[in-house]
Amino acid sequence: MMFCTSWEFRAFDLQGLVRKFKKVHEEFDQMLEQIIKDHEASSRLSDQKSRQSIDFTDTLLSHMHQSKDKNIINKTNLKAILLDIILGSLDTTIMTVDWAMTELLRQPKAMTKLQDELKNVVSMGRLVEEADIPKLPYLHMVVKETLRIHPPAPFLVPRECSEDITINGYFIAKNSRVLVNSWTIGRDPKSWSDNAENFYPERFHNTDIDSHGLHFEFLPFGSGRRLCPGMQLGLTTVPFILAQLVHCFNWELPLGMSTDDLDMTEEFGLTIPRIQDLLAIPTYRLINEG
Repeated sequence: MMFCTSWEFRAFDLQGLVRKFKKVHEEFDQMLEQIIKDHEASSRLSDQKSRQSIDFTDTLLSHMHQSKDKNIINKTNLKAILLDIILGSLDTTIMTVDWAMTELLRQPKAMTKLQDELKNVVSMGRLVEEADIPKLPYLHMVVKETLRIHPPAPFLVPRECSEDITINGYFIAKNSRVLVNSWTIGRDPKSWSDNAENFYPERFHNTDIDSHGLHFEFLPFGSGRRLCPGMQLGLTTVPFILAQLVHCFNWELPLGMSTDDLDMTEEFGLTIPRIQDLLAIPTYRLINEG
């Protein structure tokens, strides 16, 4: 067996992968550099005390500028952390939208109800805008129900018990590794009634249950200080993408396929995507203006 050195790999890279990798790296670096510049500019315009909101990037920048030891956190570290968050959110966001569309295709009444809400609030003459999202309560019910049945990660980030403790009669020894199964919690009939396995967005009607980890029967993003840092990004992008797909198009399964034929098998791992790709045919439904 013959191995190539790094130089030889570059020399015989007939597919141009190294060139493509460098191009992607440069594009990501430019994007991250712009994010940092925007936050630094915003910070200069108004001091930290007067700003209405300080996000994760602002906090990291503050530590970076205040730290005397640049080995603790520098711009390269900051870019790496931001890239982890962005890439981590892509997979979970796409997967959640995929499951939401699958469930809506299996439940035509829910699909129609969501389209009617979009028609009444947004109208058929324009695209959904981010400002419309808070005015769409049924859309949020659909997203919550999708996160309940198909949480982005079946297990939350592992926790370690710092001391011996007894909770509800269960003894947990110090240094025990604790895994929280959010997938099972979301399907527990004790919390969600006998139809816990069914997709039923209306179960969130007139309830204060949200995704912020305050209700332990619903923990798609975890809870407490180690809540998923990408939660707000996910709760912004998923409803927006889903609203666009459902508002702009009618959807049907291909080749006369029925909803009973949809494969709902999950591929368990760090996330739980569909094991089979979702295939659906869109038909444009908006009214062209002018």
